[in-house]
Amino acid sequence: MGFLYNLLISVFNSLLPVIGSISPKLSLFVKGRKTVFDLLENNIRWDDQVIWFHCASLGEYEQGVPVMEAIKKKYPEHTLLVTFFSPSGYEAKKNSKLADIIVYLPIDTKLNARKFIQLVNPKLAIFIKYEFWPNFLKELNNKSIPIAIISAVFREDQVFFKWYGSYMRNALKTVDHFFVQDTVSRQLLKQLGFDNVTLSGDTRFDRVSHQIEMDNQVDFISEFVGDRLCIVVGSSWPEDEEVFVDFVNQSPENVCFIIAPHEIKDTGVLRLKQKLTKKTVLFSDKEGKSLQEHQIFIMNTIGYLSRVYSYADIAYVGGAMGTSGLHNILEPATFGIPIIIGKNFDKFREAKQLQKLAGLFSISNASEFSEIMNMFIVNDNFRLKTGMISGHFINSNTGATKMIVAYVAEKLDKN
Repeated sequence: MGFLYNLLISVFNSLLPVIGSISPKLSLFVKGRKTVFDLLENNIRWDDQVIWFHCASLGEYEQGVPVMEAIKKKYPEHTLLVTFFSPSGYEAKKNSKLADIIVYLPIDTKLNARKFIQLVNPKLAIFIKYEFWPNFLKELNNKSIPIAIISAVFREDQVFFKWYGSYMRNALKTVDHFFVQDTVSRQLLKQLGFDNVTLSGDTRFDRVSHQIEMDNQVDFISEFVGDRLCIVVGSSWPEDEEVFVDFVNQSPENVCFIIAPHEIKDTGVLRLKQKLTKKTVLFSDKEGKSLQEHQIFIMNTIGYLSRVYSYADIAYVGGAMGTSGLHNILEPATFGIPIIIGKNFDKFREAKQLQKLAGLFSISNASEFSEIMNMFIVNDNFRLKTGMISGHFINSNTGATKMIVAYVAEKLDKN
C-alpha cells in the first residue's frame, strides 16, 4: 500500500504543470507551490522557534484561529507558520497578520517532506481536523517532532477503518495526541488501539463565543433596524431565496430583514432585488438614504455578517437548501437567537446537535419556512426560549482551545 501511495503521489506531482492548465483554480494550486521552498529559505532562520499549523482550506483555518491567537499571545517569540492545501484557503488568508509565514503545503512526496521539515524544523506540528499526509507525518516522527491533530473528526467510512487501510493507520501512529470533537471519533480511535485521545470539542465554539464580547455595533445597521424585529438571512444562495422571498414580500411592517447573499456579484444581487416587493436598499446604495424607510437591507459586501447577527431576533442560515453546504450556524447561535436552515445538513454535526436540543429548525420548502417564521414572530416566549437554547449550546461547548494550549505549553516547555 505504501509503495502504491508513493507511486501515485509522485505521478501526481509530476503532472502538476499539466494540471495547472485545466482551470484557474488549479493554476493557483500549481503556481503557488513553485515558490514555497524559496519563501521558507528566505523567511525562516536556523534559530527560529517554529510552530507549524496545517489547514486543508479556509474552514480548517477558522478552527485553528483561536488556538493560533492563544499561542501567539503566550509565545510571542515563536514563529507561526501556516500551510494550506487548497487555493481557496490560501488566497483568502495569504495576507493574514495572525501568522508570520503563510504558504502552500508541497505535495506529499518523500523528497518534498524531507526538504520541508529540514527547512522549517518546527518545534511542534498541529494539523487541523483533516489531512493526514503520510510522508510529512513520517518525517516529523523521524525528527522526534511532536504532532497534534486538533478538532479532529473520524468516521467509520474513512480508510483508517477499512481492511486495506493499514498504511494510513500506521501514519496515525506518528501522532503524539488527538484532540477530537465527539465521542464517536474517540471510540473509533480506541478501537484501533489509540489511547492518546482527548475529547476536547470543536475550537470554533471558542472563536464564536469571543464575538459576543466584542463591539458589534454597526451604525448604519442600528439606524436601519431601529426598534423593529429583525430577521437576518445569512449566506443565502438562489435555492434559499426560493423559500424565503414570498414570506419577506408578505411580512408585517414591524419586521425588517437584512439579507447577506453568499454571492455578491451585481447579477445575483439584482436578481434577488427584483424578486422583492418591499422597499429595499443595498449596502452599496445606502449613502444619503433614510434607512428606516426601507424594510429590506441587502448586504452586497463582505466582512459584516458576524456583527450583523448581533442585531437579529431570528436567523436563517443558507446553504442547506441546495448542495453547496450549510454555512456557519455557530456565529448566530452565540448571540442566543433561533436558527432556521434548509433540509440538507446531514454532514453538519453541530446543526444536528442543535436541532435535537430544539435551538434550530430545518425546513424543506417555502410553506414550512413561513410556518416556523410566523411562530417565532407571534410567540415571543417561543422565540426567546429557542434562542436561549442556542446560546447555551455555544457556552456549553467551549474550552477546546484551553486544552490544546495546555498541551502545546507542555511540549514547548520541555524543549
